[in-house]
Amino acid sequence: MLTHAQGMCFYNQKRFACGDWNWTNFAHQCNYEYRTGETCGIKLVNKTEFETKQCRLCEKIETKYRRQSQELERLDRWKREGGSLVATMNRSQKLVCDLEREIYQLKTERDCKRNALC
Repeated sequence: MLTHAQGMCFYNQKRFACGDWNWTNFAHQCNYEYRTGETCGIKLVNKTEFETKQCRLCEKIETKYRRQSQELERLDRWKREGGSLVATMNRSQKLVCDLEREIYQLKTERDCKRNALC
């Protein structure tokens, strides 16, 4: 672990079980920036804290998948039982499509975050 290398600003990092990470506390300031409270903009890892849980985006994605699975099971049950509530079935099918779109958006957001450096 590098602690006081000249010319770099160090931050602590949190790494989640899913592999995602984020910056946490500021640790050490470099010598390039002389103004109080300012950093040079270069972020290096001081220490990494490991979390046993997944990140916020992965938790949201899992929640959406569970909800989608419940709706699909409900639709299958209604079809097997010969449900006559067509309006309710249509609303449930729309909900499944909406959940698919939300899952896609969350996955896209997660992938963009994973590909970004800061």
